Amino acid sequence: MVSKWRKLEVMFEFLLFGILIGITEDIIAIKLTTGASITPRMIGIIVAIAIPFAIIGEIVADRVNLARTFKKMSDNMNHRNRKNKR
Repeated sequence: MVSKWRKLEVMFEFLLFGILIGITEDIIAIKLTTGASITPRMIGIIVAIAIPFAIIGEIVADRVNLARTFKKMSDNMNHRNRKNKR
């Protein structure tokens, strides 16, 4: 059984990774679309935006079992397809 501390540790790792990826992708998107210089103020705004989205993403990812959801969707589609062929 996974300890509560280990779960928090993994969640924090994913959160930190999400924040870093979010900041990186925002900087790249801004630079490519606007050509603007990246300033410390802009990075501050990007960080302020990236953190809440990373937290929300982590909460959703922790609560939603996508593999199970996709399996159910696939099973339902297969069931409907077999039913329509009859």
